[in-house]
Amino acid sequence: MGVGVTAAVWGEINNPFTRLEDVSWICGKVSESLQCGCKPLHNPVMASRLEDIARQAGVSKATVSRVLNEQPGVSPATRRTVMTALAVLGYDRPSRLRPRSSGLIGLIVAELQNPVFPAFAQVIETALSRHGYTAVLCTQTPEGAGEDEYVGMLLDRGVSGIIFVSGLHADLTIDRTRYEDLKRQKLPMVFVNGHLPGLGITTLSCDDVASGRIATGHLAGLGHRRIGFISGPMRYSTVQRRLAGYRATMRELLGSSPDDLIELAPFDVEGGHTAAAALLSQGATALVCGSDMMALGAIRAARRLGLRVPEDVSVVGADDSPLMTFTDPPLTTVRQPAQNIGRAAVRTITDEIKGLVSKPAEYLFEPELVVRSSTRLRPHGTEPPPPVR
Repeated sequence: MGVGVTAAVWGEINNPFTRLEDVSWICGKVSESLQCGCKPLHNPVMASRLEDIARQAGVSKATVSRVLNEQPGVSPATRRTVMTALAVLGYDRPSRLRPRSSGLIGLIVAELQNPVFPAFAQVIETALSRHGYTAVLCTQTPEGAGEDEYVGMLLDRGVSGIIFVSGLHADLTIDRTRYEDLKRQKLPMVFVNGHLPGLGITTLSCDDVASGRIATGHLAGLGHRRIGFISGPMRYSTVQRRLAGYRATMRELLGSSPDDLIELAPFDVEGGHTAAAALLSQGATALVCGSDMMALGAIRAARRLGLRVPEDVSVVGADDSPLMTFTDPPLTTVRQPAQNIGRAAVRTITDEIKGLVSKPAEYLFEPELVVRSSTRLRPHGTEPPPPVR
């Protein structure tokens, strides 16, 4: 164990506010130092805590350490005795050893600016209440708490499980150990929209490949050939899948899938505006958008370039968020079946809590094209007017 780590560990042990959960972690670090041949740490504060618990429980310090670190070789009766000793002495239980509340389920959503996420939250919260559970809603914002912080707070509250909606699990570049640690704690979990293969966590997703195919096929069927694709960053599995559907349909129907018709940007109105402006300047006559918010940004970009929607440019969104019927023009979009996905997520997690565990897998839900007024047939042989510079 390095000098810097040793100093940090020593300071935490001597901190009177350090929880017993952290002391058990420190015990593991001491064990690591012994295995690597480094000089072991000795601290009377940590030792006295373990001695107090061992004396109260009538067991050895090694047994206390095994219980706190969930190691095998300790009988259920002895584990209960050690837990009772913790309570008698006024120590907090490690969060992974605390009993879970039978009435609370965590619900972590990406953010609330995109209307599809409040829609998911409402469906899930309503379905949970019908099963006798209360949703603890956590929303991520750039200025607020992140997913890991929310998970820690939910564990402290003893939730029975967590539903993640379009969270970090959709980012294929993230460190998967955060979810592996929760799996080891046997915490019931469900992912919505974003699959991490090999984790053994049930995922419920909109079929994003089909979504990309449906939007592109609709625009090609209207006579468009310069069909652009705008979406969020490539690190998200949902983006990769939707792009795969777009590319495949462009090749099948139009013979090619030009890279110059693809622009990736943040998943919001400003991102849609920026990406659309770039593609419209290159002669795109139609746009497949990764979200309804990006589609609204694309319409704004077209108008600022002097183009009309749908007369000059057709735009297709994704999600069918609430209020898309009332935009100007009403938005053609690919509807994500949020109702069905949300209800299925609740059924899945409540079954897991009851021990009715099925084989973890990803279940795909079919999207649906909703045609409104932001797309129209393109007259044969016509070209859109040049953008106003």
